[in-house]
Amino acid sequence: MIRVRLFASLREQAGWGERSLAISTESPAPTPASLWQQLGLGEAVPPQVRVAVNQAFAALDQPLQPGDVVAFLPPISGG
Repeated sequence: MIRVRLFASLREQAGWGERSLAISTESPAPTPASLWQQLGLGEAVPPQVRVAVNQAFAALDQPLQPGDVVAFLPPISGG
């Protein structure tokens, strides 16, 4: 299983904040980019969205392993 978390505006747009996905060990390892598509969030991750795997920023093509937690983070402004 891989846990996927969406934050802030991404969570609001999708209508959910967290999902768990089963992954097959027989097919190629999923990546954050492939999860984005699999979850129906769009064709490609927008360039302004950051991805973290297990609380560390990661590349969109990083292979994922069972037990990983993937977070998609929109741009955040503060003041």
